[in-house]
Amino acid sequence: MQTNLKSQFLLDPSITYLNFGAFGACPRPIFEEYQRIQLELETEPSLFFTRTGPEYLKRSREALAAYINCNADDVVYTLNPSYAINTVAKNLKLNAGDEVLSTNIEYGALDRTWDYYCKKAGAKYVRQPIQLPLVSKEQIIDDFFKGLTDKTKVVFIGQITSATALILPVKEICEIAKAKGLMTIVDGAHVAGHIPLNLAELQADIYTGACHKWMCSPKGCSFLYVKKEFQKMLDPLVISWGYESLTPSHSQFLDYHQKQGTSDYSAFLTVPKAIQFLKENNWPAVATACRELSQKNYARFCELVGSKPLCPVTNEFLGQMCSIPIKTSAPEKLHDLLFDKYKIEIPVMMQNGSYFIRYTIQAFNSQQDLDHLYNSLKEIIVQGDLIEV
Repeated sequence: MQTNLKSQFLLDPSITYLNFGAFGACPRPIFEEYQRIQLELETEPSLFFTRTGPEYLKRSREALAAYINCNADDVVYTLNPSYAINTVAKNLKLNAGDEVLSTNIEYGALDRTWDYYCKKAGAKYVRQPIQLPLVSKEQIIDDFFKGLTDKTKVVFIGQITSATALILPVKEICEIAKAKGLMTIVDGAHVAGHIPLNLAELQADIYTGACHKWMCSPKGCSFLYVKKEFQKMLDPLVISWGYESLTPSHSQFLDYHQKQGTSDYSAFLTVPKAIQFLKENNWPAVATACRELSQKNYARFCELVGSKPLCPVTNEFLGQMCSIPIKTSAPEKLHDLLFDKYKIEIPVMMQNGSYFIRYTIQAFNSQQDLDHLYNSLKEIIVQGDLIEV
């Protein structure tokens, strides 16, 4: 994409890396800041954990809040979005017969989270089918709310889906849900740093996102935003020093979810540096170029494997990721062949019995990377048995 930016990433240059969406990738300046903070921690751990670290954490939370447009006291850091959603789901106090309305294209780990807690409560996790390919925003909303019943208590939905890489109209869905008196919980793991995120406009009751994906922070850095009216219902997963704190802050929410014993939270403290890196490198322009590259190749790949795009190829439904529907009886073999023989890191994903090859385009990618994927898939198709066309 941009030579100067490609050199900033630590990725193995021998690998064509088209899987940024899974775990992100940390640029050198941000990673060096991470190591600097870790060294400061180890140089004087007592000082760090009692004085400097908490102050750094406050500054980092304030920088994140400004970036995603929310109050800094309404957001806390977590290790990952799964941790955040577990915190929420465990505290919902669902009753027997209650329903949590979601879609059938959510992230698998979070499907499991909701299944677990709903089963414990005798409630039901409703994975409402969304017709693919998508036709319009109105179609998605109509499909989704067909799952609404008088037992629905909570709406849970991803803003950008994982396996299918689709942008869903969560703002409109939240507005409709709130008008019906429902709590709204949004999984935004793929959003911050990828497409614009404005929590004040979105108005979800609860929102979780990852900084270690598209914001380029080190791994294990995510956030949980909760509107003030819901904060006191959320006990932490770990009860520790924040409970009945000897030095309570102005916020039980912050105390409960930030004071949880000894851990290396250096990754949380890199967020100001990550935001600075994005600003210095004009990330809106970088993201636009990546999105254009991703989208202009999508139909070409679908045609190659005999399928169709999962949605209209526009910014309304797609960002820097595209999922190519494929027919394969050996997804793991296909993934391993692409990596072992062609040196391409790309996921082959399954959802609802269908398979998808999902490529993600970041600042270090180029048209040559996608050409290499195209030619490799073409060769695999010619050879025979891994992709049915």
